[in-house]
Amino acid sequence: MKILVLGAGAWGTALAISAAPRHAVTLWARDAAQAADLAARRENARYLPGAPLPPALVASGAPLSDVPALAAAHDLVIVATPMSGLRGLLGVLAGCAVPVAWLCKGFEAAGAGGAGGQLGHEICAEVAPALAAGVLSGPSFAQEVAAGRPTALVAASESPAVRQALVEAFHGPAMRIYANDDVAGVEVGGAVKNVLAIATGLCDGLALGLNARAALITRGLAEITRLGLALGARAETFMGLSGLGDLVLTATGDLSRNRRVGLLLAEGRTLAQAVASLGHVAEGVYCARTVAQRAHHLGVEMPITQAVVALLDGRLRPADAVAALMARDPAVEAE
Repeated sequence: MKILVLGAGAWGTALAISAAPRHAVTLWARDAAQAADLAARRENARYLPGAPLPPALVASGAPLSDVPALAAAHDLVIVATPMSGLRGLLGVLAGCAVPVAWLCKGFEAAGAGGAGGQLGHEICAEVAPALAAGVLSGPSFAQEVAAGRPTALVAASESPAVRQALVEAFHGPAMRIYANDDVAGVEVGGAVKNVLAIATGLCDGLALGLNARAALITRGLAEITRLGLALGARAETFMGLSGLGDLVLTATGDLSRNRRVGLLLAEGRTLAQAVASLGHVAEGVYCARTVAQRAHHLGVEMPITQAVVALLDGRLRPADAVAALMARDPAVEAE
């Protein structure tokens, strides 16, 4: 199989490295200078240092205008940009005849591209409705995938052909791919867990204890599920890899950028300082407000998410955010 990965950040590079021993993989970078550096060093020194590129992996810095022709020469296209770049690339790929899947997890920022903050499949329905498309998601750190450590992901699409293409491309000795047709559920889980990871990092940074962490993750999963159901997802999806699995990894793993934001805020850093120290995008920072807005519009209660938004906006201090959550009235657990 010939696979084109559009986006040479950490996750796109890691997935390309994982697939390259079994398939012909091209890793495309928007910046031609970065592509040249990848080809020369055989390493993504900026985003994934220490992970060598397989000899057969091809690095491309072709102009954006050439991407449709490049895509047509492959059997599968993977969009590995941050959420902010998805709309533009899907528009470029709108006439593509081969399966396309994206890796980004989040809601588009409210107002971006004239839109109101959509998930990936909603953006695709707007700009490339004829595309055979889906999403590859689940609990995964780029460094571990590139190192060949065991990982399990979900290939979600309404199209059986897209699901099968993703399974054929990435299922292998170190990676299991599970198929799912609940695209909304997989995307909601992947998006909202980033916001809740900020909250969990805050909890740990304030040394509130393991009881508090467990409670926060569990009630966070309830928030994810409520929003997902309101957006047409199935409840069982949130007990799987793209729900509970991704939430646990991102909320507790030391490689999590979103968790790191919460830890830094607990130390007294400003949001600008926390984000600047990462060197990578922390999607939870950029989509938290959109998650809260969509929940409000749908009448879905998400108190942890609302507290994170208030914290990021500077309306609450870390300790006050915790106090506000603990001061909520008693409730029935299933609600």
